[in-house]
Amino acid sequence: MKTESEASALQQELLATSRELFPGGSSGLWSLPEEYQIVVTHGRGGHVWDMTGREYIDCILGSGPVLIGHAHPAVVAAVQAQVEKGATYFLLNEPGIRLAEQVVDAVPCAEQIRFVSTGTEATFYTIRIARAYTGRNKVLKFEGALHGGNDYATMSTVPPRISDYPHGIPDSSGIPQQVQDQVLVSEFNNLALTRDLAHQHGDDLAAIIMEPLQRALNPEPGFLAAVRDLAHEVGALLIFDEIVTGFRLAWGGAQEYYGVQPDLAVLGKALGGSYPQAAVAGPAAIMEVVSSAIRGTPRYVWMGGTFSGNPLSAVAGLATLGVLQEEGSFARLHAIGDEVRGGLAALGREFGEPLQAIGAGPLLQVFFGEGELRSYRDCLQTDNTKRIAFARELLRAGILTNPGEKLYFSLAHTDEDVGEILDRAREALKTVQERAEDS
Repeated sequence: MKTESEASALQQELLATSRELFPGGSSGLWSLPEEYQIVVTHGRGGHVWDMTGREYIDCILGSGPVLIGHAHPAVVAAVQAQVEKGATYFLLNEPGIRLAEQVVDAVPCAEQIRFVSTGTEATFYTIRIARAYTGRNKVLKFEGALHGGNDYATMSTVPPRISDYPHGIPDSSGIPQQVQDQVLVSEFNNLALTRDLAHQHGDDLAAIIMEPLQRALNPEPGFLAAVRDLAHEVGALLIFDEIVTGFRLAWGGAQEYYGVQPDLAVLGKALGGSYPQAAVAGPAAIMEVVSSAIRGTPRYVWMGGTFSGNPLSAVAGLATLGVLQEEGSFARLHAIGDEVRGGLAALGREFGEPLQAIGAGPLLQVFFGEGELRSYRDCLQTDNTKRIAFARELLRAGILTNPGEKLYFSLAHTDEDVGEILDRAREALKTVQERAEDS
């Protein structure tokens, strides 16, 4: 048993090693601020622990997949049972088929499904499917929307300035100009601009891809339905990226929650039950283009992966969906999100701060600014310095969050957790305000 000082020294040693081995010291797209970096040892329910034994209320949740909590007994049992049978086969297996049945039963637009391992793959393939099905090239997305890391998706996702519509700003180096030219960028909740762009490029518009809940920005009433009608009007497909919203806002995802059915949907995060899994789902008439039966024809779309539909991720997904089907699960998820959003807004009023906690269901994002937040450029007008400072104070207080980004909640978060989050948020906001006054 290591002493506290020994555990702390080991954590610092591993962090130093990570800085040598991983570019930027991170194994992914982002990392915690240096003074708050930790090495996680384990998670249970809505909490995780670092190597020093410090416990955190986890509002990152693996960036969303941990919807029913870390190490849920149903998921652990299902995975342990499957591991003894093998982890992957590259062939049809019963868990994969049963999970596909569940998805088709739940998701309104789904008649058929194809599994992949990541959301980046899923959005890329969905765009490819739309191009093959329509015989067109361009895709329209919305400024500030995140659709993974493929070349077509990483345009105007987090631009440092407003986009020159319809021209996007690359989020990454290495994206050919020819690819950039195929991506049109519009403003979320701006139907007039979106309609103009769709009509201008309608003859070559293959798809409109969107997050129905864009990060944490809520669609205005009627916007999603109007975009669907617009896509059909010009002969394009509407793609809902439900990597985040699928099985989170409702059993049928955002399609059920908002009452708007797209032509194709991208699913992930909760679908894998904390294991790597994503999917593309849609009508059989569209999904037919990925069938090996038409391989060699002009309409065939290459789509596959070594671990696609593997039984380990499938049993984890099945166990997770089983929990979500239990009575009251989605009501509980929404109640947690509503309570934290309402509590944070009340704190803003208490301290005289223009704090807005936006979102839907068990996720939210905090901004400091006046006026309604309808689009990404509205968010750019808020006080980002204060937003990051508030998030850093939450980290210092043991609330694990990706500074400035979404806070996720799970079925495993308790009423006590919610109370602790709001109590620590009060102290965090007090500290931020005092420091701002001192400066």
